[in-house]
Amino acid sequence: MKIFPAIDIKDKKCVRLIKGDFNNKTEYELSPIEQAKKYKNYGFKNLHIIDLDGALTGETINLDIIQAIISKFELKIEVGGGIRNLISIQKYIDVGADKIILGSAAIKDKNFLKKACEKFPNKIALGLDAKDGYLSVSGWKENSNQMTLDYLKDVNDYGFSRLIYTDINRDGMKQSPNFEETLKVAKISNCPVIISGGVSSIDDVKKVKNLKNIEGIIVGKAIYDGDIKLDELVKEDA
Repeated sequence: MKIFPAIDIKDKKCVRLIKGDFNNKTEYELSPIEQAKKYKNYGFKNLHIIDLDGALTGETINLDIIQAIISKFELKIEVGGGIRNLISIQKYIDVGADKIILGSAAIKDKNFLKKACEKFPNKIALGLDAKDGYLSVSGWKENSNQMTLDYLKDVNDYGFSRLIYTDINRDGMKQSPNFEETLKVAKISNCPVIISGGVSSIDDVKKVKNLKNIEGIIVGKAIYDGDIKLDELVKEDA
């Protein structure tokens, strides 16, 4: 099982949002590069990075920070946040990102997802952010009116290599992930699924180990708030 410590970047700082609300954020003292170094020093191999400035603007705002993290620490990084065209994907691939997460743009335009998977084989991760069974887009400010499972069935054969499923109602709340909904997604997904949103304790992480078609779990706020100790967490990272 892969553990993905999370770094969300806003205004060059590490932040965490509650349910994706930009007005309800906590800023942390360590810079994104310092935070990545900390994860590397503990022995983690993967990182989940979201460029929140990118999510708001559709531009690769924090490309330089992400490039620095990749070049300094040789971590496998999945990166997302406002990636809306093939040029942005290429930029992240050029700096060495392992997976590029497509979310809103892929949900609004399935053809874009298909093209990206064809052009960048084994590099595309599909990020599905759901609320009450429906997909949300544009930094979770819009409901897409598309049911998560219906959308997935439509695009399942496009060739993305990872699926990241986030329950928005749980994100930043530390109330445990929505295992039930995630397993519904994992059951039909043609590629492995990453659980995201609401991790509250090491028990949540351990629970993932025996779940079918689940590749790993993203851990964010619980690390920053000290609910999960990094030395304990890294032991679960296979």
